[in-house]
Amino acid sequence: MRTKPVLLVIAHGSRDPRHAATVHALVRRVRSLRPGLRVETGFLDFNIPSVHGVLESLAAEGVRDVVALPLLLTRAFHAKADIPAVLRDAPARLRIRQAEVLGPSPLLLSALERRLYEAGLSPADKSSTGVVLASAGSSDPEAIAVIAEIAREWLHTGWWAVRPAFASASLPRTEDAVRELRELGCARVAVAPYVLAPGFLPDRIARGAAEADVLAAVLGPAPEVARVLLERYDAARRPALAAVGA
Repeated sequence: MRTKPVLLVIAHGSRDPRHAATVHALVRRVRSLRPGLRVETGFLDFNIPSVHGVLESLAAEGVRDVVALPLLLTRAFHAKADIPAVLRDAPARLRIRQAEVLGPSPLLLSALERRLYEAGLSPADKSSTGVVLASAGSSDPEAIAVIAEIAREWLHTGWWAVRPAFASASLPRTEDAVRELRELGCARVAVAPYVLAPGFLPDRIARGAAEADVLAAVLGPAPEVARVLLERYDAARRPALAAVGA
């Protein structure tokens, strides 16, 4: 039987211990959804194991095939430059395919709504609630455009308004988007962090949500996020499966 490629989840890493704890919780959920799949975690910075260290260990074990999945919501600098550079330095015996980043995906919109409902909203509140879609931010125009498009798509599901905001590199900030919705006459304002794990920038989003009525939690190990990881893994495997008729 053909061995499935190992799924290597590549996270950014953070000095904030909540970041790694959340990443590991998400990976545990992925494993629970697909028990036969080997899933490893590597970090680009701050945390261990490093991506390079995991790849070295896999090669030493005799693993041949790896799907490297960036734990990122947009295709910005880390997905375009940092991660490919690390993968190019991997042991030559490894065959590595880089999967697409997680976003955009309808499942992530479902996860955002899950977090808002867990924070106290209900589907009946949608037509009277303005939402700030608060992203970490990026200097990459492609990433910013994706966030704006997600906000437009989410608006069509029934929210009173949806405004994108950014914790760094781009404008508007979360507090500015909250203020704009208030000035437009929105009865209720909610902030939905479009981030995967706690840390410095999510904390900035939370501070910017001080005048909002509702602040949702980060996406974290939501089941929808775990399902997106597996979708990206399967898509990365598909060309190889077609080549062998699997």
